[in-house]
Amino acid sequence: MLAIPEGVRVLLERLEAAGYEAWCVGGCVRDALLGRTPEDWDVTTSALPEETMAVFGDQALPTGLKHGTVTVKTGDGPVEVTTYRLDGAYRDHRRPESVAFTASLEEDLARRDFTVNAMALDLRRELRDPFGGRADLARGLLRCVGDPDRRFQEDALRILRGMRFSAVLGLEMEAGTSAALARNRELLRKIAPERIQAELLKLLCGQHAKEALDGHVLAVAAFWPEVLPMVRFDQRNIHHCYDVWNHSTAALASTPPVPELRCAALLHDIGKPSTFTLDERGVGHFYGHAPVSVELADGMLRRLRFPNEFRERVTRLIAWHDRDIPRTDKGVRRVLRLLGEEELRLLLALKRADNLAQAPAYRGRQQEIARGEAILDRLLAEDACFSLKQLAVNGNDLKALGLRGPAVGRTLEALLNKVVDGELPNEREALLEFVTES
Repeated sequence: MLAIPEGVRVLLERLEAAGYEAWCVGGCVRDALLGRTPEDWDVTTSALPEETMAVFGDQALPTGLKHGTVTVKTGDGPVEVTTYRLDGAYRDHRRPESVAFTASLEEDLARRDFTVNAMALDLRRELRDPFGGRADLARGLLRCVGDPDRRFQEDALRILRGMRFSAVLGLEMEAGTSAALARNRELLRKIAPERIQAELLKLLCGQHAKEALDGHVLAVAAFWPEVLPMVRFDQRNIHHCYDVWNHSTAALASTPPVPELRCAALLHDIGKPSTFTLDERGVGHFYGHAPVSVELADGMLRRLRFPNEFRERVTRLIAWHDRDIPRTDKGVRRVLRLLGEEELRLLLALKRADNLAQAPAYRGRQQEIARGEAILDRLLAEDACFSLKQLAVNGNDLKALGLRGPAVGRTLEALLNKVVDGELPNEREALLEFVTES
């Protein structure tokens, strides 16, 4: 089991020395049992908030006294210390209207979402596990504490949290928990878009995201109804062995866990159902699906309040996913000029995943994509020019030749295009001579 960090140990020791119980609790205990490094450590204690404040003095910040939470500064970073508590009524399906403090650790653990998050560990490595969380971890099972309908109705964000734990930890959802999740999925409509966004990104980047998404697509549809037409939509094309939804989740599973890339993979074909046509042979086609996918994805990302930069990158990747990139120096330089290195590499990863999610007999584009990436690597190694900052002349050089105003920018762009297309060398003298003679 992972050792408790020194700063957290000192915190626990000080609470115990003052006469209080103190336990590491929740996700940090779960991750320690799994051999994972916890992102943060949370502590629960019998001390009331004001007593915790008194123990730690200037190290303590009253970040959530109403709910029993004090944040304590330690050598390992801030640690949330929360008094054992019972939650009052949940009327907004997100947070309790009130809390009551209790002297019982078991009562505190009983209010938590899943058994794997309802365990506590003390300084002597005693594990309190009243709901069988450790056994569930060993079985690879995700199960609600107590009545699953009640847990999801108390806090509807637990629906996405459950999917996220399945996606990240590879836990299979217990049948009763899964059924309750499905019954209560529409409650997600009551959750703030920003909270859905945060959980969704973590879910999408999980190693088992495909399984979580495929198993609970109706929950995704509660906030993104646009995905429903993708489900079981037969593509009627020999290049495809999956419906549109399963093709998209298979593509997602073949991409690195980069949030923008995973999101683009999930949504890259969302415009297919509305652009479907059959030719005279009964073969399905999706002419113009990329721009339709861009429009739909843009609206979906806006609805969940994704940052503009994230949304714009995702939609650019979708717009480009079906475009051919010539496997030539000029072709790759042109795309580099438009997208830059980072985004071009993401695009190549999306194209690779898109092809891997097609029928096995039509996955031969991997070599073509690899050739394009090899050209990219070589051009970058050669310091090929694809941006204005790399150009051998700048605005001051053109002003010295007498250019003014918008003509400076237009000329720089024209020179860059000539260099990218291989029509001019990126050499100062050659570029200035071309401007002078033009």
